[in-house]
Amino acid sequence: MTDSYDNLHGLLKDRYSCRAYKPDAVPADTIEAIIEAVRHVPSWCNAQPWQVVVTSGKGTDRFREALMQEALKGTPAPDLEWPSAYTGVYKDRRRACGFQLYDAVGIAKGDRAASATEMMKNFALFGAPHVAIIHAPRDLGAYGALDCGAFITGFTLAAQALGVASIPQAAVASYGPLLHDHFGIADGRMILCGISFGYPDTDAPVNSFRTERAQVSDILDWQAD
Repeated sequence: MTDSYDNLHGLLKDRYSCRAYKPDAVPADTIEAIIEAVRHVPSWCNAQPWQVVVTSGKGTDRFREALMQEALKGTPAPDLEWPSAYTGVYKDRRRACGFQLYDAVGIAKGDRAASATEMMKNFALFGAPHVAIIHAPRDLGAYGALDCGAFITGFTLAAQALGVASIPQAAVASYGPLLHDHFGIADGRMILCGISFGYPDTDAPVNSFRTERAQVSDILDWQAD
């Protein structure tokens, strides 16, 4: 294997969904360096459909407060339709991740009040000093969303390479009308997700667990003969 492969493999293994952050802002030139790297990810027909809103300082605080207030109303309206169901192994993985999270922060199984409190931290951006809002043209449909998936992955890896932790969040995009209005995002664009990011609080128990990954044999289907 090459050094480039080893470096990429290391970034992929070390990256995790960070759920507690230090309040320190990430310098603007570091954020721009992340975007500089990520703009090179592939896209269908080279459409490069992604656009990114990034908050900092009071801008993050205003959005955090607005999002939390909207979430308390409990009327989500995402631009991108949510999965209709998680079944089989996908349900198992989702549940396992949830149990790991609750174990890390000491929430007992069946404690719905504590679980709800933990869930609301999504809308507080887990205390991150920044959030990136990813959006694409509605007209590009699934392929625009697919391209932005590559962008989101690239963003998290470039951030990891620069010592910046992150967590992609569908929850942030679950209140589409608020985000369109708050950030002045045109109706012709589809809000796909938010990425909360900043420097990790490595002492926080919630950052102590890591999810399991499927093995190569679970993923790869050779069709050689």
